[in-house]
This record gives sequence, structure tokens and C-alpha cells, in this order.
Amino acid sequence: QLHRRGFRCLHGVDGSEGMLERARSTGLYQELRRCVLGREPLPAPAEHYDAVTLVGALGEGQVPSTVLPELLRVTKPGGFLCLTTRSNPSNLRYKAELEEALGRLERSGAWQKLLAQEVEHWERATSEEESTQGTGYISGVVYIYQKCPVPPLEEG
Repeated sequence: QLHRRGFRCLHGVDGSEGMLERARSTGLYQELRRCVLGREPLPAPAEHYDAVTLVGALGEGQVPSTVLPELLRVTKPGGFLCLTTRSNPSNLRYKAELEEALGRLERSGAWQKLLAQEVEHWERATSEEESTQGTGYISGVVYIYQKCPVPPLEEG
């Protein structure tokens, strides 16, 4: 979808060589690198990207919420970050921790929240216990933040 909307310079990272091979086979990415998010720094210089997305990886047992400062590091001032997490019962503790970390960064002036939108039918549930009100789906949240510009130094 991003490619169809004009985004042509796409870089990707994943901790799995198999997933990187799948991404390579699409022909959509200019650069793909192996990186275990939350354990290794992203293979990019500071303030390099106009937009950073992390979709489907912020969840219990996956990428820790401690990755947020690293995502901010590689985003240009004024750039955008799009993040997602699930709202299913087994991810609620992680979601609460993530939202606390998101809020801390916003209160510190690192970024500004533009959107936090619940999506009712995020993905198919793998069990009835995970299903939102018996729909067969779990819900999720899309967060969009804008990195705050660095304030100019005061002279004097």
C-alpha cells in the first residue's frame, strides 16, 4: 500500500532472515537489514528517516517497548512514527506498559501524539479466549506520533 501511494524509498529490518528473504522477494525495498529490535541499535544514522513504522511487532514476547527511543533516534525532527499493538487479553499488560512509555516520551517533549485509534477487527483471533466479544477477531490500536523539532539554542 505504501508503494502504491508513492513511497518508493523503503528500508526494512527484521530479526528473522526468513522474513527478510520474503521481503526481498517483493522487490519493494531498497535496503533490508537484520536487526533484533530492542536488543541492537537500528542500522541507520540519527535523524535519517522521514517516517518510521513498526507494525505487528509491539506485543507480548516480541519487541519490548524500550525500543521507542531508538525509533525516535532514527526519525528526522518533524518526522512521523506509526506504531501498532494488539488489544487482545494476552497483550493487555504489554499494551499498558507501551502506553505508559508512549506517554512519558510525549510528556518529555520528544514527540506529539497525532492519533491513537482502536481498530475493532485488527486480525483473526487464534482462540475464542482472544476473540473480541466472540467476533473471531482481536482488536488493535494504531498510534501516530510526530517527532518534535529540536528547539533552537537560546543565545546569551
